[in-house]
Amino acid sequence: MQQHPIVSREEWLTARKALLAREKEETRLRDKVRTERQALPWVKLDKDYAFETPAGKRRLADLFDGRSQLLIYHFMFGPDWDAGCTGCSFLSDHLDGTLPHLNNHDVTLVAVSRAPLAKIEAYKRRMGWKFPWVSSDGSDFNFDFHVSFTREELAGEAVDYNFRQTPSGDAHDELPGLSAFFRNEKGELFHTYSSYARGPEELIGTLMILDRAPLGRNEGSTMNFVKRHDEYEAAPKAHVCCA
Repeated sequence: MQQHPIVSREEWLTARKALLAREKEETRLRDKVRTERQALPWVKLDKDYAFETPAGKRRLADLFDGRSQLLIYHFMFGPDWDAGCTGCSFLSDHLDGTLPHLNNHDVTLVAVSRAPLAKIEAYKRRMGWKFPWVSSDGSDFNFDFHVSFTREELAGEAVDYNFRQTPSGDAHDELPGLSAFFRNEKGELFHTYSSYARGPEELIGTLMILDRAPLGRNEGSTMNFVKRHDEYEAAPKAHVCCA
């Protein structure tokens, strides 16, 4: 653990104000990046995609659920997997509370995986989630958006992930991401944005809170401390030394 100097309140305030200047710089940069993100050009989608949903087979346009904007979280859950990805599950723990706010803002949020719908539904019940989650099994969707890879692709030197050639040794058959789409009044669909790897990290509110805690994320590698929320051991009772 990092050793911290113990200083007077005045010395702490000097250090804290210096950090505040950096935090404000970070905020202004984030605002600038957000503006540039919104200004990205769009790509019109001509290919149709079908998904298995609890309401039957639905097209990509149907996933908008009557709204003009659609966010899809590419949840790592392959057809032959027994459970969803631990990291994706960690992120997904934060989604249900956002739904009323997103829907009121004309945005629909849906998770998509290649696992069969029955597996998705069973895992969703286990986790206690409510957000929409559909299966792209049998569709090119995951492959076209570079979050799923064939054995042949993985047998090569690299795969196309996160807008670069990622060494196959660092890849898996399923990888995470977030994609955004827009539907205009004519019913035309547009791909507006995608983000991969650590790109969607800001959706994970727990990490943002831990970043303010005294020991931060306290991780050996990216999110190596994370488990599915029903797999943590019961927290030990607090020891009250003066009881």
